[in-house]
Amino acid sequence: MSGDSERRGDRTDESRRGDRSGESRYGGRSDESTDERAAGGAPRTKRRGFLKGSAAALGGGALIGGRARGAPGGASFDAGGADGTGVGGTSTARGRNGMVSTVHPLSTEIGADVLEAGGNAVDAAVAVQFALNVVQPHSSGIGGGGFMLVYAAEEDELYAIDNREEAPLGADPEMFLGDDGEPVPFRGRHTNGKAVGVPGTLRCCDVALKRFGTMELGELIDPSIDLADGCRRVAVDEPLAEAIADNVEAGELGETAREVFAPGGDPLEAGDPLVQPDLADTFRLIRSEGIEPFYRGEIAADIAETVQNAEGYRDEGGSMTVDDLARYNVEVTIPERATYDGAAGELTVRTMSLPSSGGLTIGQILGLLEPFDLADEGRRSVETYHAMIEAFRLAFADRGEYLGDDAFVDVPWQGYLDGEYLDERRSLVDPDETAETPVEAGDPWAYQPGEPYRVGAAGSPGDDGRNVHNRGQTTHFTVADGEGNLVSWTTTIEQLFGSGIMVPGRGFMLNNELTDFDAEPGGPNEVQPGKRPLSSTSPTVVFRDGEPYLTVGSPGGPTIITTVSQVLLGVAEFGMSLDAAVAEPRLYADAESDVLYEETLPEGIRRALEERGHGLSEESSIGSVQALEVTDDGYFGVGDYRRDSAVEGL
Repeated sequence: MSGDSERRGDRTDESRRGDRSGESRYGGRSDESTDERAAGGAPRTKRRGFLKGSAAALGGGALIGGRARGAPGGASFDAGGADGTGVGGTSTARGRNGMVSTVHPLSTEIGADVLEAGGNAVDAAVAVQFALNVVQPHSSGIGGGGFMLVYAAEEDELYAIDNREEAPLGADPEMFLGDDGEPVPFRGRHTNGKAVGVPGTLRCCDVALKRFGTMELGELIDPSIDLADGCRRVAVDEPLAEAIADNVEAGELGETAREVFAPGGDPLEAGDPLVQPDLADTFRLIRSEGIEPFYRGEIAADIAETVQNAEGYRDEGGSMTVDDLARYNVEVTIPERATYDGAAGELTVRTMSLPSSGGLTIGQILGLLEPFDLADEGRRSVETYHAMIEAFRLAFADRGEYLGDDAFVDVPWQGYLDGEYLDERRSLVDPDETAETPVEAGDPWAYQPGEPYRVGAAGSPGDDGRNVHNRGQTTHFTVADGEGNLVSWTTTIEQLFGSGIMVPGRGFMLNNELTDFDAEPGGPNEVQPGKRPLSSTSPTVVFRDGEPYLTVGSPGGPTIITTVSQVLLGVAEFGMSLDAAVAEPRLYADAESDVLYEETLPEGIRRALEERGHGLSEESSIGSVQALEVTDDGYFGVGDYRRDSAVEGL
């Protein structure tokens, strides 16, 4: 395993992150260092020509959960099973000229329609994002943010667009402390104006289209206007109905949101029509005037007033102003990079850089595990599960101690993946017994060239705000086109329905992302004005032999990191098909908590883990992966059975 990182920090308005590059080696099967070809940087034959030619010659087919979507000339593709069901009930599809995988059939269909109309992967992804705001308003929308990876085939480059929410200039490190100086319990701090970060999703849509797209924002928002105003029927699905019922019962939806999702006090149920006229009007304004009303004009004024007045569970206003919205911009950065040499060959894993902890933490997990040669033990052996848990614990201990927005805090990013440091940490893994919790962080600074120039003292864990049981709910989707362009995008408003605050007259929910900061000041992830909170979001693109190979991503707060790691290990270490890797039973562990496991984990494995000292807690599901594989004849798309995934290939 080897890993390195580059951060040129190409901010669209100004450079805010210093130029840094470097390499580090750590133990693995291969003695060869990662070269520029593996990083996706060397000239090579483009897949775009093959994909386009293949589609023209052979026709294409698209499937929704295995249903043919009108394949030209009668062509169709076998998507895992005859009904489009892959291993373990995953949704699968094959297509020669494109692929869309999302958590809802309408958003998937809209993305596929854009591809069929001649749009590219970025165009389709933006259309999907607007559709998700309508059909999944509890987990995504223009009131939130996220992280986007774009592989531009013509340039043969992978870009990361950081559209993470940002703390307003009026934020301060002690704003989540009570009068007694102790952190306010999570429920008390996530449903008020202080929790709301400056949204980045809409700015990301605009920047991504201008940099990589071929269509106008107005064209791509049109289908979602029809969804929102009821011209095209949208039915409440089971996940949304459950989220509405739970949040209404808990009193965590503000009055405006209750009028939409629980009219007359009765929560909408599965199958009920979902009509959102205020959201449709907001989309119409954006269609006609672009994003300026949202960041500088009338929508911005409404957002700021709503945040300051704090309509919601707790009557505590935030400090956000129109100026905070006007100064927000996305950052175009270089993704983290690590390699893994296993059954699938040497893979180069590219995922988000800070303020997402996903890249460094996934890279560290893979680096800790690669030398164990887990394939010899088997995917469902207790040895494999035990090793994964211990690697998760070690990596999360370092994550909590050192990671934060690197525009504000220096991070030992080279020491993190240094071979000697990983050897030192790996030596702590006892094959027969779990580590005592909480697991202590290591000292990657001892392996980092130079000296830290700004770093706060590590903060204490605080209260349940850093506990996995309060993890957020996001949505991930992935898109590919016939030119070979790829998008892997994780988007969120944090908790279900975010802060519970809907902007009156505008129809969209506001995030509660600032609760991703540590409530207790002093650590690298403390609240600061203009800072972006640490995230676990991990949209990922994997390269093999220098060519794009996989995209992977998931929702689930901190469990995103372990979910993506387990899917990657399934493919890279055990040679599993992508759908089989997605279907495997999942675990989650961090430096402090019990091991969370899915009910599909074999009972014998549970008993054996308990014998090694692991405390276990059952979860109904962990994560929900949307993924695709670039194959010799097109794309293979996969949607997780854990949500109502919909996959279409063209």
